[in-house]
Amino acid sequence: MHDKASNAVNMIQPGATLGVMGGGQLGRMFVHAAQSMGYNTAVLDPDPSSPAGLVSHHHIQTDYQDPQGLALLTQCASAITTEFENVPASALLELASDRPVAPGGKAVAVCQDRIDEKAFFVDCHVPCAPYAVIQSEQQVAEADAALFPGILKTARMGYDGKGQVRVTSRETLQAAWQNFKQVPCVLEQLLPLHAEISVLVVRGQRGEVVHFPVQQNLHRDGILAVTTVPAQGISQELQQQAVASAERLAASLDYVGVLCVEFFVLTDGRLMANEMAPRPHNSLDSCTVSQFEMQVRAMTGMPLVKPRLHSPCLMLNLLGDLWFTVGSKEMQTPDWSALLSLSGVHLHLYGKTQARPGRKMGHITVTGCTPDQVHNTALKVAGMLGMALS
Repeated sequence: MHDKASNAVNMIQPGATLGVMGGGQLGRMFVHAAQSMGYNTAVLDPDPSSPAGLVSHHHIQTDYQDPQGLALLTQCASAITTEFENVPASALLELASDRPVAPGGKAVAVCQDRIDEKAFFVDCHVPCAPYAVIQSEQQVAEADAALFPGILKTARMGYDGKGQVRVTSRETLQAAWQNFKQVPCVLEQLLPLHAEISVLVVRGQRGEVVHFPVQQNLHRDGILAVTTVPAQGISQELQQQAVASAERLAASLDYVGVLCVEFFVLTDGRLMANEMAPRPHNSLDSCTVSQFEMQVRAMTGMPLVKPRLHSPCLMLNLLGDLWFTVGSKEMQTPDWSALLSLSGVHLHLYGKTQARPGRKMGHITVTGCTPDQVHNTALKVAGMLGMALS
């Protein structure tokens, strides 16, 4: 499902311009990686102060489906990618008629719709939580009692805990679906979780594939809070199973670029696919090559090297809540100097001008010689910020 104007693999050399749909923080990290490798960049995003647009060579300030904006992007970019999963797949398909687009619109479309995504997992023989499609009153009435308690999730546009709610019966399912304005949804059985892990695979234009070390994630209120690499307490056998499943999904999508597949590890040891994201994630400062450099390599046809872990790492997401003291509406910048006095602490701020509760403003990574050293430093960081690690 990789869309290209030509099936031939042609390396795009540094000096060319790479385009990215979306101007958020992940686009910003992609732009920095591309520029460090000698590429020019062009960002299409309607926000005049978008984090990626502010640091790119070109910023096309139009809607993602604006014909003139898309035409401008194809004129200046030799290849195009996307920085988040909700860029319209139709726009990526249109761009692919003139330029290589990685990942392709068809692959992104699967990741954008939970109904399609669940069916894709089943087709690829990758286990996922028992579920039912909910898009009619009849499907609500006929929902299997075994799916309760469950989680109702909107099929599209749900992220960071939005568009999902727990339900315990057909009555609460009915109320939740009405609250979601009767949009298409999936009802997933609530499973007993031991851990959540992510596998990041990189697949090239020739079908070659490498992967990053398996990461362990902690979410709060549906928002990623902490990531640890390497994953702690997850057997090598289970990690290898997750990697193999992710590679199979990428191959079935004919995917080009960085693909993240999130898995649930159940208390009984089983592995269940949760969702896919067709993009790199936050920089973790833990490997010899970053996800964003690997995205550049994949979309330009450059060689893919296997990422090697040089340091254990823990990442803390920084939400806008940290800029406000309890009971105050006045914004106050955290004491970065105190944090940066600690060895192994790396600060990544996204260039967003306004902090808001729940808004992702940046992240901190902590690296060290051993997982224990990383954990101890992270405890100090969390204490300074008034955060929890678990």
